[in-house]
Amino acid sequence: MLQVEGEPLDRSDRPAEFVETLAKGLAVLESFDAMHPEMTLSEIARRVNASPAAVRRSLITLTALGYVGQSGKRFHLRPKVMSLGSAFYFSARIDDLMLPHVRHIVETFGDASSVATLDGHDVIYIAHKSRQRARRASAIAGARYPAHATSMGRVLLAGLPDDALKAYFDTVKPEALTSLTVTGVSELRQIIAEVRRTGYATTVDQLDYGITALAVPIRSPEGATVAALNSSGYTGLVTPEQMVAERLTELRITATRIAESIIRYPVLASALFRN
Repeated sequence: MLQVEGEPLDRSDRPAEFVETLAKGLAVLESFDAMHPEMTLSEIARRVNASPAAVRRSLITLTALGYVGQSGKRFHLRPKVMSLGSAFYFSARIDDLMLPHVRHIVETFGDASSVATLDGHDVIYIAHKSRQRARRASAIAGARYPAHATSMGRVLLAGLPDDALKAYFDTVKPEALTSLTVTGVSELRQIIAEVRRTGYATTVDQLDYGITALAVPIRSPEGATVAALNSSGYTGLVTPEQMVAERLTELRITATRIAESIIRYPVLASALFRN
């Protein structure tokens, strides 16, 4: 079964005209990340759980199209890949619809703010603004991180239907990104239950040292959690309790405004307010 990072594609949900070769090619592109910037054919095959022959065909195609480059026996992404993400960024008018709200949070509280959505076991950042300059995990648009280690990820997990949340916990293998990252499934279940109860999530040094964050859900008109908005600061300069007391109300107001902005733009609404 084709998969990336332990997340199999569910064959039962595939339409009759599902193109397996295209899926494999996309999986090959998604297999590259900060920890795997270049790989051999066999390494890629292991990461996507596909045969070397199938991966070789994908790599030949992707190389010919300019998305993948090769140095000796090792493959790497080429800048053209960025056009795939930027197509969504510009067609969905993220600059116009998301960034003004994210910028408002930064102008109000300083630090940084982001919007993200859930994709499998990860969150994908779709908008970000920061005043920070210190070294820390990059939160640029398009970055993806394990949901269990981020405030937005925990909000998004809390918004899943029970069956989808169960599927997440049945398949996830949480990794420690710092010495404080919560990796126990039982403890994570308790955290998500608390997020469901309160309607927000806080994290301290879970994704990277020095990051304390607060996140709230962005909901569709039907009440489904479709994205998350956060505000983050430096651990030691701000506590979760301070964030909740000083920023929660404004974050919730801004999340509502973002949802209203999404409704007014059909392309972004179709992308986020899907079933």
